[in-house]
Amino acid sequence: MKGLPGAPVHDFAVGKTRYCPMLVNFSGLEFIFRFLPVFLILYYLVPETLQDLVLFVGSLVFYASGARWFVLLLLGLVFVNWFFGELVWVMPGKQARPIERRMLAVIVVFDAAVLVLFKVLALKVRASLLPLGLSFYIFKMISYQADMFSGRTGCRPSLMQAAAYFTMFPQIAQGPIMRFSQGWIERPLNVRRRTEYAPRTLSLQKVEDGITFFAMGLGMKVLIADRLGILWNEILKIGFESISTPMAWLGAVGYSLQLYFDFWGYSLMAGGLGLMLGFRYVQNFIHPYAAGSITDFYRRWHATLGSWFRDYVYIPLGGSRGGSGETIRNLMVVWLLTGFWHGGTLNFVLWGLVLGLLIVWEKYVAGGLLDRIPVLGHLHVIILIPLTWVIFAITDLRELGVYFSRLFPLFGAGVAVNRGDFAKYLGIYWPFFAAGILLCVPVFYNLLVWKRRHPVVIGLLLVVFWASIYFASISAGNPFMYFSF
Repeated sequence: MKGLPGAPVHDFAVGKTRYCPMLVNFSGLEFIFRFLPVFLILYYLVPETLQDLVLFVGSLVFYASGARWFVLLLLGLVFVNWFFGELVWVMPGKQARPIERRMLAVIVVFDAAVLVLFKVLALKVRASLLPLGLSFYIFKMISYQADMFSGRTGCRPSLMQAAAYFTMFPQIAQGPIMRFSQGWIERPLNVRRRTEYAPRTLSLQKVEDGITFFAMGLGMKVLIADRLGILWNEILKIGFESISTPMAWLGAVGYSLQLYFDFWGYSLMAGGLGLMLGFRYVQNFIHPYAAGSITDFYRRWHATLGSWFRDYVYIPLGGSRGGSGETIRNLMVVWLLTGFWHGGTLNFVLWGLVLGLLIVWEKYVAGGLLDRIPVLGHLHVIILIPLTWVIFAITDLRELGVYFSRLFPLFGAGVAVNRGDFAKYLGIYWPFFAAGILLCVPVFYNLLVWKRRHPVVIGLLLVVFWASIYFASISAGNPFMYFSF
């Protein structure tokens, strides 16, 4: 994105060079030592009634640092969605009128059209025309409208409450896709009066837990994901034609772990920031690599996106209530939309299609066997998921074909190419693979969480934090990979 401040970095998800302003990057020193302390001091000092205002203004500053003039688009969408929310809102227990149904259809089509328009502009004209975080805050706006219509919100939010929800900086760039009812309403106190909400709670324990999760996420991003990203970058420089089959598999596993710890790290940091602001923790990753099937994997991976598609696309289409044909249709629609949500190039559509077919395969063919023999289910995940991430990572279909010819050298091509590359790069990157694989085992991560107040764990997190700061200070400030979506 030409003209934006920040060091040039490599976008490992699409293989293109771009610029990332340091403020919108949670692992950047500008964010950690300037923006965040100033914001938190102001947030904690003001009365509770002004916290949404501080959150909204701070979020605009945060967003504008990375999106510049796109902040005007965000402001316009905020007002339009709040206004339509007033028209769409149905009091709990009441029947929706035709006018409310029409207004819901209008605003959902409008929001979806904005998303599609900018996705197409980014694909056909220039990548920098995709506003930062658009996919995430548009989905929050659509869920807001649906929840206002269904009565899930309970109360009618004020403009400031809706604006703070749509723009809150811990989530605007990469999610999680939190529902309005998760952050602003614990329970409706009086559905006839919009001002009565159960307040969010600030406490020293929440702040302490928030710092802990933030440090964990920072370590995953800087010390694991960014280091493994260098390996994938090396493979791109070498060229897929010049890597051996073992090296191709090492790259696939490395990219899988890189993407996981990049996005899980971000989600932990976002969840920690939410705790510091008094919100409940929103869990976005639930040990997906311990899943027993592809279906289970995507209940655990980016869980808020999966639940969004379930609640606002799959179930409204009919879910599993019809016959097998209708269920398969609904699953394929969800996964094709999921692919398009991640990107408009054919590899993302192919990625969504492949995952949809794998989930249909599990549901109607292999599911019983995977349930009876759990080890097969785990192997299903461990082998197939890295292969799908290769489709996700490589936008050029010809290059994608070359990489798969290295993964599966049916005619011998690739096995003997660069025979020493696997041993060379495994020797360099094995500590990051070891740390990543260890943290994929739930018991090790859970032990850190359960014992997070133990002096040894606190000491370890201090080391992780300052090691992350050191590496962040000497690196180019790699952006989070999901900034591209």
